[in-house]
Amino acid sequence: MDLKDKYSKIIDFSSKPNVDNLSISENDGVLYISGTASESVKEKLWDLYNQIDPDMRSGDMVLDIKSTGGSEQIYEIKPGDSLSKIAQHYPGVTWQKLYEANKDVIKDPNVIHPGQKIKIPK
Repeated sequence: MDLKDKYSKIIDFSSKPNVDNLSISENDGVLYISGTASESVKEKLWDLYNQIDPDMRSGDMVLDIKSTGGSEQIYEIKPGDSLSKIAQHYPGVTWQKLYEANKDVIKDPNVIHPGQKIKIPK
């Protein structure tokens, strides 16, 4: 089995906007995947790897994902909040950056609801 086929779940997940500076190469029967990602993405990648090789004995893949920094900051939306108001509390963050980082939670940047939890981008 081709290594890229064997590890296709990891490659597919990494190729989405989950891993920055993604590099995938194969050399001497070993697949090398490297880049940077949040801690939660790194955990998901290791979970996928564990599904493919639970005993971690294959030795045919090197997963070198560096952390993008500290853990993600999460904010719980309160009554009266807007993305603009929230962004004012975080230097360098705009409502547009909040929306882009949370498209999985926020479908319309003008419609947010108390109790929703959003990521604060760095």
